[in-house]
Amino acid sequence: MINKQFINERLLLINSFLKELQDLATLDKNSFLSQKRNVAAAESFLRRTLEAIFDIGRHILAKTDHIDLSIEYKSIARGLIEIGTVDNKLGEILTQMAGYRNRLVHMYNIISDEELYQVIQSNTKDIENFVSKIKKYLDTLKNEN
Repeated sequence: MINKQFINERLLLINSFLKELQDLATLDKNSFLSQKRNVAAAESFLRRTLEAIFDIGRHILAKTDHIDLSIEYKSIARGLIEIGTVDNKLGEILTQMAGYRNRLVHMYNIISDEELYQVIQSNTKDIENFVSKIKKYLDTLKNEN
């Protein structure tokens, strides 16, 4: 059974982190790059956002008898497409996010500050889209009860 409280708690975290990322994205590039704290904060908020996204996906897959798809991050994205929680376009974006999450965790030393700035400038809408799709998914569960 899907634990709606678990998912809603993660959605609250994502929205909180997203707000911080959007605030950082309002800085011009020079202001963002001139303070290492900005870069560190953006990296932390982005990584934590991605972790929460994939926690939600893993939970949904595990609780809908798709445990085999919930082990690897890119498989989570594919699994969410397969069960219809997200469409193909968002699923492909989630697959890219999974790869970026892995880079943030394992290859952090090769992610430039400029690249991180570009990511927060151009990808927050994808996170908002994920949140919206998950809320719609939860609404369908409410209708089934």
